[in-house]
Amino acid sequence: MDILTRVTSQIFVPRQREIERFAHNTDDIQRNQLQSLLQKARNTEWGKKYDFKSIRTYEDFSSRLPLQGYEDIKPYVFRMINGEKNVLWPSIVKWYAKSSGTTNDKSKFIPVTPEIKHSQYKGGFDCVALYLRSNPKSRFFSRKGLILGGSHSPSSLNQSAHCGDLSAVLIQNIPIIVNHFRVPKKRIILMDEWESKIKAIVDSTWNVDVNSLSGVPSWMLVLIKSVLEKTGKQYLTDVWPNLEVFFHGGISFEPYRDQYKTLIPSDNMHYIETYNASEGFFGIQDDPGNSSLLMMPDYGVFYEFVPLNELDSANPTILPLEQVETGKNYAMVITTCGGLWRYVIGDTVRFTSLFPHKFIISGRTKHYINAFGEELMVDNADKAISMTSRETGTKVKEYTAAPLFLLDKAKGLHQWFIEFEKMPPSIDDFAALLDKHLQELNSDYEAKRYKDISLQPLKITVSKEGTFYNWLKQKGKLGGQHKIPRLSNDRTQIEELLALNL
Repeated sequence: MDILTRVTSQIFVPRQREIERFAHNTDDIQRNQLQSLLQKARNTEWGKKYDFKSIRTYEDFSSRLPLQGYEDIKPYVFRMINGEKNVLWPSIVKWYAKSSGTTNDKSKFIPVTPEIKHSQYKGGFDCVALYLRSNPKSRFFSRKGLILGGSHSPSSLNQSAHCGDLSAVLIQNIPIIVNHFRVPKKRIILMDEWESKIKAIVDSTWNVDVNSLSGVPSWMLVLIKSVLEKTGKQYLTDVWPNLEVFFHGGISFEPYRDQYKTLIPSDNMHYIETYNASEGFFGIQDDPGNSSLLMMPDYGVFYEFVPLNELDSANPTILPLEQVETGKNYAMVITTCGGLWRYVIGDTVRFTSLFPHKFIISGRTKHYINAFGEELMVDNADKAISMTSRETGTKVKEYTAAPLFLLDKAKGLHQWFIEFEKMPPSIDDFAALLDKHLQELNSDYEAKRYKDISLQPLKITVSKEGTFYNWLKQKGKLGGQHKIPRLSNDRTQIEELLALNL
């Protein structure tokens, strides 16, 4: 460890000790988080509606407040965007993280309160703290860290409010001292046009001594390949020989792991997964040898969990963190310092250990495709199919879709397997129009499709008549209660269908 890193790492020691105590006092921390949130928001409109002042126990809280989805809080969020305060949280909120995946909207806007920003920065601090604890020979602070984030802009709804990718919101407001260790410059990282942005990042960083990377695996892989193209090198370690860690999140790293190991052939390279969403920062991989994430209980988030098989029931079981079990899939429910109250975030988790609580992200509460960060939801797909069918005079009988990773794993595409009742005049035209409508309906899909940087145009394979029926029959699932899963994040289902289609 170099002198600068040795000295700076002492700042992280008290926090490392606090995190070690998660194994013993997580329950107390969580109860205190809930009481703090209720106290802070007791005079808001939401706090008065549910009489936060009289809530004394978790049982009071759980019996009084209903579960919420984005559609439930959307009217309140838009009032906040338009300048109202004391609605969901006691402050005027000027920053909103923009993401897709809602039922009816192309994008959703999640409040980024000052407290949420603080918790996100705390999560970043803890990532470094846990990394240094596991890697005492690190030279982390002797060189630069490359952060690949998104962009932000004034909201079209209100010029006094700003919205954008969460990473852009955080970079815009990042503490000044962090900029000393970070590249590229803020004006570059916040550029709106992705193709120009990637080029500018490459031009400004290829000859900098970079030793850490932070970002989404699919986009970072695009950047890495651009760096190699510019420098004419085969391996990223030929460009940045001191590279030692990649902090990644947003999508699963598994489809990209082998590609990264090929491009960064170093035994000293580490990969650390994080779970920070627009709604909050939830987990960090604290052991490089274990893919589970340590749940962070003191970030202004109170956690609850619904057994996945009960999520759609009228009265589902809802458990606080202290009552979860290992090996079961739960839909995660959060109450946060961003004004989200018993909010069903849409992710599912499975705990691998308790005290400390460690988990893996097991999926989403509904079928989806998020292989490249596109977060394509079934609602988007159904609407796009309907619009395209109407405009082409086509009738679709059944369909399913899954990601297809190309040999160059920086890119991929969506393969759609469709059984037509009435064929379109041109499959290519149908595919192009379907792709167009998906971009119109889903802003994340649109971003990944931009100039084919990360996601190629979709591909349609036409099903023979009866293939879906035969697949259901083979599974013993004929009947009105059994439906074709429309989207899948892996290829198990579509490969079975393709095999029947030969």
